[in-house]
Amino acid sequence: MASIVAPSESTIRKALSEFRIDVDTNQIGQIQEYIRLLLVWNGKVNLTAIRDPLEILHRHFGESMFAAKVVELGECRLADIGTGAGFPGLALKILLPEAQIVLVESNIKKATFLAEAVRALGVVGANVLVSRYEELGDEIAPIDFLLARALGEFETFLKWAASEKVDAKRVILWVGTADVEQVLKSPGWVWDPAVNVPQSLRRVLLIGNKATP
Repeated sequence: MASIVAPSESTIRKALSEFRIDVDTNQIGQIQEYIRLLLVWNGKVNLTAIRDPLEILHRHFGESMFAAKVVELGECRLADIGTGAGFPGLALKILLPEAQIVLVESNIKKATFLAEAVRALGVVGANVLVSRYEELGDEIAPIDFLLARALGEFETFLKWAASEKVDAKRVILWVGTADVEQVLKSPGWVWDPAVNVPQSLRRVLLIGNKATP
């Protein structure tokens, strides 16, 4: 692990400032350890196609944490669906230590990495759940926000999210601009205007509120 050099404190602060994110010294240490761990495990498990630490910092940490500047999160309960290597959920948890987060991942190898990352980072209030999200309900309820960054199957996901067994009130989606129209057509949700992700020409945040009958 010593052969992998994580970005410096000044580099992390500068990169995250482009997303209007401010972090303390402890959070910087967690980000550095997370990047080292991610790149070590990535040699054995396909966690991310991005291998450059600086790009990981921008694309994974910056874009994930940016949600906290768009929506008031604070002491809330989040569930990250199809979290993969822990983005956006675990990155947001570093930024929001008072939040509770459930990291949902169906791939056992990726879930094993997540459990090790939670342990190594000393994170409290983060649980890893190995499951297909469609099979979940009471296990994650009650939820303030459902998060999904690279899920794709929006119609299925949003139908499940609005179901009685989950009853999520709000969702946060990281999507490409080409997918916005499809998402907005999903029944049962009212959407805030799309928010452009800094440093990106093609990615936006969509905040959905469950429609009242």
